[in-house]
Amino acid sequence: MRYLTGTLFLCLTVCCSAQRREQERPVRHPMRGVNGAVATGSNESADAGMRIYYAGGNAVDAGVATMFAASTAEFSHFGFGGEASILIRTKQGKVVALAGVGTMPKAASADLFRKRRLRPGEVFMVERNGLEGMIPVAGVMPALVPGMVSAGLVALRDFGTKHFQDVIAPAIALADGMPMEEDDRTAIAMSRQFFQLWPTSMANYLPNGRVLPLGDLFRQPNLARTLRLLAEAEKKALAKGASRAEAIDAVHDEFYKGETARKIDAFMKENDGLLRYEDLAAFHVKPEEPLSTTYKGYTVYKSGFWSQGPVMLQTLNLLEGVDLASMGVNSTSYIHTVTEAMKLAFADRDTYYGDPAFAHVPVERLLSKEYAAERRKLITDQVSMDFRPGTAGDSPLQHPSHSPTAQIPREGAIITGDTTCVNAVDKDGVMFSATPSGASLPAVVAGDTGVALSHRAQSFYLVPGSPNELAGGKRPRVTLSPTIVVKNGQPFSVFSTPGGDNQDQALLQMFLDVVEFGMNAQQAVEAPRFESRHLVSSFDNHSMGPGELVVDERVPASTYSQLESRGHKVERNNRWSGGAAPVMIRVLPSGVIEAGADPYSYRNARAW
Repeated sequence: MRYLTGTLFLCLTVCCSAQRREQERPVRHPMRGVNGAVATGSNESADAGMRIYYAGGNAVDAGVATMFAASTAEFSHFGFGGEASILIRTKQGKVVALAGVGTMPKAASADLFRKRRLRPGEVFMVERNGLEGMIPVAGVMPALVPGMVSAGLVALRDFGTKHFQDVIAPAIALADGMPMEEDDRTAIAMSRQFFQLWPTSMANYLPNGRVLPLGDLFRQPNLARTLRLLAEAEKKALAKGASRAEAIDAVHDEFYKGETARKIDAFMKENDGLLRYEDLAAFHVKPEEPLSTTYKGYTVYKSGFWSQGPVMLQTLNLLEGVDLASMGVNSTSYIHTVTEAMKLAFADRDTYYGDPAFAHVPVERLLSKEYAAERRKLITDQVSMDFRPGTAGDSPLQHPSHSPTAQIPREGAIITGDTTCVNAVDKDGVMFSATPSGASLPAVVAGDTGVALSHRAQSFYLVPGSPNELAGGKRPRVTLSPTIVVKNGQPFSVFSTPGGDNQDQALLQMFLDVVEFGMNAQQAVEAPRFESRHLVSSFDNHSMGPGELVVDERVPASTYSQLESRGHKVERNNRWSGGAAPVMIRVLPSGVIEAGADPYSYRNARAW
């Protein structure tokens, strides 16, 4: 009897333990408020956004202030000379997109990079099964026109309420001096070898030639001076009687046509770069229509085909005809089905997406429900190892996997850039979602401007005839992918994440976690996720991983085995290296604003 009782106790203990593993308590609870919320990459950035809320600003004011602060405080992930894809919902309910992605210098061409030999400090990582020919991933050659500044200024001018000097003040304070934090210090230490090639970067990030200890004050006096120069341009315009909008345009002119632009031009000429004053002076972001689809009563908005955002829309169209809820979150069938759908969408991305100003993209076909219904039939119970773009347009294009591949020797240790995320929602239903990126470490600082330059040109292909083939004046197809969701015309959610090719995979799963499985914002960002590498990487030498699937360690071991039996090449990762670092803000039916942030990547959410 004692044996039976002990056995029963042991079984109950094991079962309860298993249930606890499956239903872990969240690391954090959501932040909730009634006036506004910010969710972003760091404490300092979130502080900037909340300061603007407290001063009477709306979600766009708060979002722009957060983004500018992030370019100063999160310099390991994103710099002032980088990019930002932005979506905004106005109080009246209109959604607009801002393509804060700079263009390739006019002097550039694909042939130039096909023939040019790579130089020291331009390549850090080369993966197997990559495309032949490689664009530098660091240095001055992959620099685009800085796009984030223009996008932030246009957002503020057209959809905000504050002056530039208000929203830039937190960034200036951070540039004047901020505590050295772990991520930034680690990135500086890993970039030391690169900085030895670029004295301006060495002076900016390693004062007196050393990596500052944690907690020491890190100052960026050159960047602070540039930011004050921009703020002064607004003050001068206002003093002359300019309107708020005209004064913000004066800031834009100062950066893209004034002293800063001339200094960037001079630095590029001195260092054999391609970017010129004329490229900067010609650049100005304009609001544009976003893309969207519907999914079970929700309308999901993403940026255009110059981004990978439509991948999520295409995948939702594919999955709308599937009963995901009955499968259960992260079951074998769920992971397999969602993965196979994503692979079909990514095959279209890698074949058809590109800057619409240069390439014809079959938009209506790719986003149609009929097209998705045709493609859905390709999803079976077994994995496909093929790259399978659909037939879209009169002249279907060839997937890059048919192009020659090559191996290029590695140089030094792996160093990669990153991205951050900025989302804001206020009590009036104004929504702001952005994915700022680029000019992350290791970065070249342009002279004494303090402005770190982008290295986004690596996202172009050198494949002849590809919609994403590099060209002067063209934008690369980027991974940056903010998201706005409405339901019945009312605000529902905003979310974004770092993660490169994983961005829309993680965002898709978060969205499904909420609408299919009833999770709150914090549960959705903490939940286990999976990532397919069955795509053409947007970085380095554009490697491909047919059948490769990375799954969170919290998913049961039996699921790994079942996925492998279906043909997936499964790799485990832990929650601290999940390949994404998302944040999410929801508007509840009560009007309460709920925010969540990934604790495993030290993201930050605030609500008021």
